[in-house]
Amino acid sequence: MERKITRQVKVGNVLIGGGAPVSVQSMLNKPAEDIEAGVKQALELQKAGCQIIRSAVPDKNAVKLIAALKENLSIPVVADIHFDYRLALECADVGVDKIRINPGNIGSDDRVKAVADKCNEKNIPIRIGVNSGSVEKEILAKYGAPTPEALVESAMYHASLLNKFDFDDIVISIKSSDVENMVNAYTLASEKCDYPLHLGVTEAGTSRMGIVKSSVGIGSLLLRGIGDTIRVSLTDDPVKEISAGYDILKAIGLKKNAVQIVACPTCGRTKIDLIGLANQVEAALESCEKPIKVAVMGCIVNGPGEAKEADIGVAGGDGCGMLFKKGEILRKVPESEIVSALLEEIDKL
Repeated sequence: MERKITRQVKVGNVLIGGGAPVSVQSMLNKPAEDIEAGVKQALELQKAGCQIIRSAVPDKNAVKLIAALKENLSIPVVADIHFDYRLALECADVGVDKIRINPGNIGSDDRVKAVADKCNEKNIPIRIGVNSGSVEKEILAKYGAPTPEALVESAMYHASLLNKFDFDDIVISIKSSDVENMVNAYTLASEKCDYPLHLGVTEAGTSRMGIVKSSVGIGSLLLRGIGDTIRVSLTDDPVKEISAGYDILKAIGLKKNAVQIVACPTCGRTKIDLIGLANQVEAALESCEKPIKVAVMGCIVNGPGEAKEADIGVAGGDGCGMLFKKGEILRKVPESEIVSALLEEIDKL
């Protein structure tokens, strides 16, 4: 797919926009004052593959967590700040890699200038985060509701406040809990500016619907070439956000160094435990970085034929499996040996 080339922003050791790979983000959900718990969760997220991590900074004490995260992590840290510009200045001084703040919410021009000047001095980008609940009263009155047009106008307003003080190192997010509004807002923003876009469906819900809504919203935009970094927001353990984010990238072909698994839904012809087999194969290949397609099929009818484009695969028989490679049959193995035999063949690729 052809991606829109936006301007590029450097967040610590990660590039956003300008054709850089789409990065996967998450946010801590431990109390900001509990530094030990925050660092522990951040390390878990980093281990899971999180590329940029964000933490709320509700007060001065929470700046200590930003400092602790910087000491313990190798991935960039983002400070999430609302209203108090002094917290942005303090986080910049302890080495934060990006600040999420809306300039229109921090007061007078001198406060906006202070943040812009500090971030310019330290090469810290700013993410402007607009959502349905943050649109200014005047803009809401103009449009009557937080429409995509209202969301985008709000984002552009905040960007203009930074531009006034020669700051342009900006990332924009325009989130909504309504998937259609979210998609339309980001599409409009992509037409109106070349800032890199941080995609997400806000308040997406628990894992079940949250992943569905995020996949539809984020995935449809990425397929149009829109979006530079993503966060899957779930009311759950944020580690699940990372696997969901990467799964979206895999599904649309934006994560190249990963295994694509295809598996049939089973039917009355299936004579082996295909569901269990598919789950075992998926778990075994979770960390595999080979850009290959692996097929786990229920029977010979839709095995080597339907999945002939797979680099390697197995088709179930009666208590056995038929290994195949690019549609060509390799050998038959007992059901108990299917996973080990399949992994052995993958190791050869």
